[in-house]
Amino acid sequence: MKQNYLQKNMVVFLLAAICCVLWGSAFPCIKIGYSLFEIVGSDTATIIFFGGTRFFLAGLLGITIASVSAKKILIPDGAGLKKAALLSLFQTILQYLFFYIGLANTSGVKASIVESVHVFVAIAVSAWIFRQEKLTSRKVLGCVLGIIGVVLVNLDPAAMNFELSLKGEGFILISTIAYAFSTVIMKEASKTHSPVMLSGYQFTLGGLVMMVIGFVMGGRITHITPVGIGMLLYLAFVSAAAYSLWGILLKHNDVSKVSVYGFLTPVFGMVLSVFLLNEGKTVSVKNLLALVIVCVGIAIVNGAGPQRKEQSLQ
Repeated sequence: MKQNYLQKNMVVFLLAAICCVLWGSAFPCIKIGYSLFEIVGSDTATIIFFGGTRFFLAGLLGITIASVSAKKILIPDGAGLKKAALLSLFQTILQYLFFYIGLANTSGVKASIVESVHVFVAIAVSAWIFRQEKLTSRKVLGCVLGIIGVVLVNLDPAAMNFELSLKGEGFILISTIAYAFSTVIMKEASKTHSPVMLSGYQFTLGGLVMMVIGFVMGGRITHITPVGIGMLLYLAFVSAAAYSLWGILLKHNDVSKVSVYGFLTPVFGMVLSVFLLNEGKTVSVKNLLALVIVCVGIAIVNGAGPQRKEQSLQ
């Protein structure tokens, strides 16, 4: 069977890298956004409201892009709406509610490390629960290297300790598991529905729910400026463009082939933070080494080099 161009390794690499650069840019831009809207890190309710507003706008943007592309207003049927609602529950609502609450109760370093486990969880869920592919030793090794790369890029002895809590690291882990499930659900749902449309409607639904939850908790955005609105719109674009593109890749490839590129996101986030937030004067050797390790892990998962039969771990 002729290979779809979206399945070619170079195409997957380029498109997935674009997604990771966009998501990586969200790390410093969210911090800038908090500053522009005068949102303090301890105000979890307003952070949830801000996140919900971002995703709601991302959803509207995604629906608009999909509708313009199709030259008609895309409205999902009953089955499509159910899949979008299920996707929004895991991708937006559960992931980000637990992430924001968890982040308020742990360090950013430990959160990034715990969150990196989502790639392995997504591959395991795809293999063991949805039976979409096989879990092999090669994929496990690639994930281990990816996690090592993320640990290295976040390595800060001063911020590291072995104290764990349910509302901190526990909630970050729940967030990670929710995101892993959303990846596999998108893969399954895109078999019968447009991933761009699903992305748009799931963000709209999930964002609206988060806005309501944040508002009920007391979240308010009171300081609004044109620059702040511009940053919010950029963050909405990041979510709409990156997740829609990610969904298209998942539609045509195994979860493992696409998800493993997720290890690049924190690396790009660290590099972009250096330039946008002046968090460190230069990109250190440590960060470059982390990027190399992550890339090796990606190459291993995607079978770079001579192919050989592997025993499934299922």
